[in-house]
Amino acid sequence: MSLVSDSPVNSSSSDDFAAFLDDALDSGDSSQSSPDDDEDNDKDKDNHNDLEAQLPNDLDTQRIKRRKVAEELENIEELQASTSHSSLEQTLEASKKKDECTHPGSFGEMCILCGQRLQAESGVTFGYIHKGLRLQNDEIVRLRNTDMKNLLRHKKLYLVLDLDHTLLNSTELRDMTSEEEYLKSQTDSPQDVSKGNLFMLTLMRMMTKLRPFARTFLKEASEMFEMYIYTMGDRAYALEMAELLDPQREYFSSRVISRDDGTQKHQKGLDIVLGQESAVLILDDTEHAWTKHKENLILMERYLFFASSCRQFGFNCKSLSELKSDESDTDGALATVLEVLKQIHKIFFDELKDNLVDRDVRQISGEDPFSVKHYIRQSDDCYKP
Repeated sequence: MSLVSDSPVNSSSSDDFAAFLDDALDSGDSSQSSPDDDEDNDKDKDNHNDLEAQLPNDLDTQRIKRRKVAEELENIEELQASTSHSSLEQTLEASKKKDECTHPGSFGEMCILCGQRLQAESGVTFGYIHKGLRLQNDEIVRLRNTDMKNLLRHKKLYLVLDLDHTLLNSTELRDMTSEEEYLKSQTDSPQDVSKGNLFMLTLMRMMTKLRPFARTFLKEASEMFEMYIYTMGDRAYALEMAELLDPQREYFSSRVISRDDGTQKHQKGLDIVLGQESAVLILDDTEHAWTKHKENLILMERYLFFASSCRQFGFNCKSLSELKSDESDTDGALATVLEVLKQIHKIFFDELKDNLVDRDVRQISGEDPFSVKHYIRQSDDCYKP
């Protein structure tokens, strides 16, 4: 199978990659002819036979001429070999290099552009876009530059969102306390997740609570940012949570990254995000997960709804669920950070003096000026500075 030159390596969207590769896998062998092609070939054969019947003498004459031409070409080739062999080799080598594919990426062992089988693996894996997809550094740079220009035309930046303790909180059913048992009778229907915020995931033996204001936050943030999910959870969990947050696939599409996709253990990195670092903001409750990108990070207040999460972070107190309480929808962490994002977006597009493509969101956010560095506090003995 050969992949044509107008493949997604000439596109700026990760979704185009996924769609293109699916189409390529579903398509048949490009060498197979269509019924129309067969009909045209039959017509050509008929015309050729008619011509041979009419002009037999001409064909014999042509054959004799071709033999003479072939003999003359052999003589010329011998002359070239003896007089300018090295010059001819250089010309052929230059022509060969000009026509060679640069192999900008691969799908499995096959180049996504020319279809050639590649021996060695190189580049960065983008398995969350399509399983087995790898891109070379030059192609990653090209895609980021192209996508950046497109987003800036639409006055958008990039936003990378953590899941656990940032947009939601999950607990295993076996870890729920007796004071949380009432929640099992208050879960929302999985048939229409867009209208709920508390879900029982029976197959995963888990319960998940969306953070107050999460749906409004995503809707308004999507108008300013192209958004990614990036979680330390495994891929199955990441996709399940993305389904709860974005059932219509209007916010994240294929941009859901899990720990299975990362290039370093226990670390998150922007190397697998197809966005320029100068235009990326990150929302996460864990600072040490982003050691190489602290200037892009807005540190979120942790959302610890379930008792198991309070214990995980060393709080010896009742959880929000046990207190039958929750964060404020309008004054909580997500509502607060949305205003921060709006302010950064406004400054980037309306107040910075540099050329648009040279602007850097890190000049605005710096290390801390817009960080929301609070910790959950339900009573004095729960406070952890």
